[in-house]
Amino acid sequence: MPSAYAGRRAKMGGAQGAHSSGTAPRTAADGHHGGMAGLEGIEQPRGHSRAAAARWSPGVEDEQALKAVELFGNPTEAEVPLPSRPESAATARRLAQVVVLRHWRLTPKLTEDTVLLVSELVGNAVRHTGARVFGLRMRRRPGWIRVEVRDPSRGLPCLMPVQEMDVSGRGLFLVDKLSDRWGVDLLPRGKTTWFEMRVADR
Repeated sequence: MPSAYAGRRAKMGGAQGAHSSGTAPRTAADGHHGGMAGLEGIEQPRGHSRAAAARWSPGVEDEQALKAVELFGNPTEAEVPLPSRPESAATARRLAQVVVLRHWRLTPKLTEDTVLLVSELVGNAVRHTGARVFGLRMRRRPGWIRVEVRDPSRGLPCLMPVQEMDVSGRGLFLVDKLSDRWGVDLLPRGKTTWFEMRVADR
């Protein structure tokens, strides 16, 4: 399966150097900056006030997240197809929350980081690929978790230099900063953009 690494080593204030094809290890950072990159300027889901959205915490179990699994399916069992609409970002976040926090019983901090990065990949798929549907898949193996977002576009995402005051374009910057590895696998029809994070197995 062809694989293309579409990132560059980045630090706050700019980017330096470029990676060749394949994957590049990452050291996870302690924090992150910016909002849901990739969804700036796109209408948020209707029926939920901004205050309600602000109160939702990925690190705290959520009843709506459990309902999302019932409605759309479990992304650890099979790829979950979601419509390529802005409101699907909230669905993907809640699916990731249930998997990491409840099914895998990992830490609230890891849950929050995973949910954020899922939102970034979904935002890119919704905004830049022209897809009608994208797929979410989550996997776990000893010492690692992996999240994949598949879409029908073969256009590679590009990690752009980011300045400290930038309020947009942070999607892949955050993926590069918070994940341990990420990359893009080209498929016969489309691509899978993925990231991996180290976990401490109990």
